[in-house]
Amino acid sequence: MILITKSNDKAQEIAQKLDTNNPIKPVFVHENRVALAGVKNLPDSTLNEISQYIVETITNHHPAIVSSRDFHPNDSIIKTNHSIIGGNHFIFMAGPDSIESAEHVLEMGRQVKAAGATILRGGAFKPRTSPYSFQGNGEVGLKAHRAAADELGMDMITEILDTRDVDLVDSYTDIFQVGTRNMQNFALLKALGQKRKPVVLKRGMSATIDDLLNAAEYIAAGGNMQIMLMERGIRTYDNKYTRNTIDVSAIPVLQSLTHYPVIADASHAAGVAKFVTPLALAATAAGSQGLMTEIHDDPAHAFVDGAQALTPEAFSQLADKVRKIHDIVAHDNLEY
Repeated sequence: MILITKSNDKAQEIAQKLDTNNPIKPVFVHENRVALAGVKNLPDSTLNEISQYIVETITNHHPAIVSSRDFHPNDSIIKTNHSIIGGNHFIFMAGPDSIESAEHVLEMGRQVKAAGATILRGGAFKPRTSPYSFQGNGEVGLKAHRAAADELGMDMITEILDTRDVDLVDSYTDIFQVGTRNMQNFALLKALGQKRKPVVLKRGMSATIDDLLNAAEYIAAGGNMQIMLMERGIRTYDNKYTRNTIDVSAIPVLQSLTHYPVIADASHAAGVAKFVTPLALAATAAGSQGLMTEIHDDPAHAFVDGAQALTPEAFSQLADKVRKIHDIVAHDNLEY
């Protein structure tokens, strides 16, 4: 249930009353709205006490109540040291799939920053299908990634795989990334809900839109509403020619349902470098508020996923095209 009150102050007052005097929990507040998770009806005594301050009651809302636009009508804007994410802003996250060396991530960072990226991506812990594949360089990779981002004046995003590593990764990164395989790792999502750093939540390869929103709710329920949702392709019948099938329709659908920024990862959707640019352009045309792209200067010898990595030159060309498309489809007051 969502209660729309007469003022922000009344919302705070009602929330405190409900939280302390009734077994109605959890209670969330955003401006003049109070969300009561799992509640369909209030006791008559409670309703009589607060009804004079209620303008509207919404009961037909998405189960991911805190993530819904009924609770939070306006776009969430996430600000980091070097990026503004959401609304009319468009951001580029780019870098190597895995951190191979300090020198390499620094050079890739230089290249993608020159093309307009403000967030340097890279993996120190890698989830791999085979236990014998390269798993990342761990804390050594985190240190190299952090040093490169600091030297270049960029934000850092890296994947978190395990609840046991949350504090370690938190000590280095600006943004947590939860990959497709961990989208429903509820223990990890709860742990990230206790942090106050942005989280990029990637859609599971077989997840519905509701699955993704409910996964985001685990993070938000802990108090961390700095969430970005990422469409990265889902598994469909045909994986012969692309790695996954990018669901561009999910982008505007998600934006209609939630206030969180929606970003696309065309690299994992394509799986093949020559398809990354057209898929990225399609996602931008559909309204994506940012792109994550994998970059490597020597894709044939990349430690991980070289087949889908763009060269720095190709990324620069992609970024130019994306800006032109975004200028057409976005609203006024664009920011890059």
